[in-house]
Amino acid sequence: MERAARDDEGRDGATATHGALEAPSHGGIAPPLAALKGAVPPSPRWFADALAREPECASHAVHGARIETLAWGPRDAPGLLLLHGKMAHARWWSFVAPFFADTCRVVAPSFSGMGGSDWRDAYAVQTWADEAMAVAQVSGLFDRAQPPLVVGHSFGGFVALHCAQQHGARLAGAFVLDAPLMSREQRQARARPGLRQAIAQRPTKLYPSLAAALARFRFAPEQPCDNLYIADHIARTSLKEVRAPDGAAAWTWRFDPKVAPVGPGDAASALRAAACPVAIGWGAESALVTPPVARYACELAGPSAPRIEIPAARHHVMVDQPLALVSALRALLQAWPTIRR
Repeated sequence: MERAARDDEGRDGATATHGALEAPSHGGIAPPLAALKGAVPPSPRWFADALAREPECASHAVHGARIETLAWGPRDAPGLLLLHGKMAHARWWSFVAPFFADTCRVVAPSFSGMGGSDWRDAYAVQTWADEAMAVAQVSGLFDRAQPPLVVGHSFGGFVALHCAQQHGARLAGAFVLDAPLMSREQRQARARPGLRQAIAQRPTKLYPSLAAALARFRFAPEQPCDNLYIADHIARTSLKEVRAPDGAAAWTWRFDPKVAPVGPGDAASALRAAACPVAIGWGAESALVTPPVARYACELAGPSAPRIEIPAARHHVMVDQPLALVSALRALLQAWPTIRR
């Protein structure tokens, strides 16, 4: 299984990652939370109100691993499945999902090896697709005749495409958000050989305090962050307290380094063969889904596929423009019954 997961690397796109990397800075961008020295930055009312809507927290067994699952809204409402990116976790959606909790059953799992889910000996995009569908089933997204919509950000978009290919008959559709689906030439131009393997082989970093760990949090790809309250929330929920070898309290990231080199499988073929409608979205200032990459993904999706560009957003769209993303998702949900593959 480990061999198969590594053989998938880089076939159809960059394996985008998120925060909590100890990779050196290449853009001269300081870690966004370093200057706060552990203090919680102020946040707007909408953000506090969203987080106040606590999700149902559960854990479901899939292929021998317990998968952390968050859910909002009644089980008899239309379904919305939210999939996070690589080395992220379900709470990247925790300030977006509540906006839909009055009208939808919203479910956000943490993939194995990430967040509060169990770690595996090896990982593959197929396993994560299996986890997404299994969690959707047990969490009530298929309890009504109307099928659910799956939304995948970054690497989660690749997982969503595999779900659309294999289980599209059971889905209303898939919205792929800033997933860097690239042509062979685009991949070759952006290649950084050995980087993800180096991350996977690096020992887990321990920090003596929560403040010290927060000060090291970075987005990957690196980017400025205007909404520090979102970065702080994501960083805090990306950490866990452990014991150092000497028995002292320490903090570390909640992901398995072996996740880093896993590739997206044949995502291009999955998009071409999707058995449900697929929409393509991206941040207008994304470092990964540049205009040529967006055009390539849209060409694969076909002329009838909805195309949504979020203005003033980089790769981490929910961090940069969370309310614009909410508006885009609301519009997409309203329009979806008229969209055809």
